[in-house]
Amino acid sequence: MLRITVVESPAGEKWILQGQLTGDFASELIANWRVSLDRCSDRPRVVDLSEVTLIDKSGQEVLLAMMCQRATFIATGLYTRHLLEELQARSRENE
Repeated sequence: MLRITVVESPAGEKWILQGQLTGDFASELIANWRVSLDRCSDRPRVVDLSEVTLIDKSGQEVLLAMMCQRATFIATGLYTRHLLEELQARSRENE
C-alpha cells in the first residue's frame, strides 16, 4: 500500500509518500503527478520519501521521471538516499 498526501501552499507542493512504492502504487503516483503537472508545470515540488519502506524497479522509474521534471526530494534512510544519488546520475546521463 502507498499513501500519497499532497500539501499545497503558495510556495509549491509537498508530496508525502508513505508505504511501498511498487507496481500499481507507482502507476497511481505517476498518474497523480501528471495531473499536478498539467495544472501547473512550473510550480516547485518537494517529494518526502522519509516513510517509504520499499521501492521496486517501477518505483525507481517513477522517481526518475519526477527528478527529470525538477522535483526535489527528502530522504532519511541510507538506502533511499543512495538510490536517489544513483537516479540523479542516471538523469544527468539522459540530459
